[in-house]
Amino acid sequence: MYENIDNLKELLNSPRKIVITTHRGPDGDAMGSSLGLYHFLIQLGHSVNVITPNEYANFLHWLPGNEFVINYEKNPHKAEEISNNSDLIILLDLNNIDRLSSFSNCVSNSNAIKILIDHHQDPDNNIAKYIFSNVTACSTAEIVYEIIHKMDMNKYMNKNIAECLYTGIMTDTGSFKFASTNFNTHKIISELILAGANNSKIHDLVYDSISAERIKLLGYCLNEKLLLYPKNNAAIISLNAQELEKFKFKSGDTEGFVNYPLSIEGINFAAFIAEKEGLVKLSLRSKGDIKVNEIAKKYFNGGGHINAAGGISDFSVNETIKLIEKIIINGLK
Repeated sequence: MYENIDNLKELLNSPRKIVITTHRGPDGDAMGSSLGLYHFLIQLGHSVNVITPNEYANFLHWLPGNEFVINYEKNPHKAEEISNNSDLIILLDLNNIDRLSSFSNCVSNSNAIKILIDHHQDPDNNIAKYIFSNVTACSTAEIVYEIIHKMDMNKYMNKNIAECLYTGIMTDTGSFKFASTNFNTHKIISELILAGANNSKIHDLVYDSISAERIKLLGYCLNEKLLLYPKNNAAIISLNAQELEKFKFKSGDTEGFVNYPLSIEGINFAAFIAEKEGLVKLSLRSKGDIKVNEIAKKYFNGGGHINAAGGISDFSVNETIKLIEKIIINGLK
């Protein structure tokens, strides 16, 4: 992964116009790694813009630098002008250019040098000139930290970078409970706390500052929409567009809902289906050796990690439930 470190250091030796971008529907790792890298690069004297394909959850808007983020859907002309005039485009937390959605063509057509930093399986080797990929990393934020460390630039690690990267690692490890959390993860977290990350404050802002509507929506999902298949150790939760509208859905409101069924004894597979923006989207989670990334790729034009993946269904919500039920009955293959 680090064979391109010297090339990256050389690219960063002189002031550049840099765009940082990430996947559609950015989560905590996407925004934490993007804004953490942003705060690092501006200290080196670069002109840096963070561009997201679309909006992201309100509980991430406290992140330092949030006010400078450009939303491509809201400001397409500005985002395209900046991207077309950039020297470097750094893609974070994605393994395929299509994850940029409507912003992908602009990035692909730009003459800027592309750099990919990611931890998902099967990265597209044609996506960038320089690739930093580590599928064993718990998060892209962890890789960003390692790159800064490998370049011997830890002196630039400040509170803003630390809090952004801490957020990325914390959210992508499920508050450090997923199997991807290891000794190195905690070592990096300790360094980020030493650099100024307030772990208690960050946890509160991300997990304990949610709307009443979101709590009600979660209660509705668990009480009314949870389908259990105990013989198959599986569960499904689904929401259609009308149900989301009823609870005044905002971006990020269903973040993490897919994980709740896995806390039920005996459940090793969970699917969350939601009809958003005219699409039927899925989040898949599992325990053990159930490879949900392969299920997502085979049936839902998606992908991700072995135990955490997502995709899009070509069918209605009800038809998608029936398809997942068949997948469950067939042994989750």
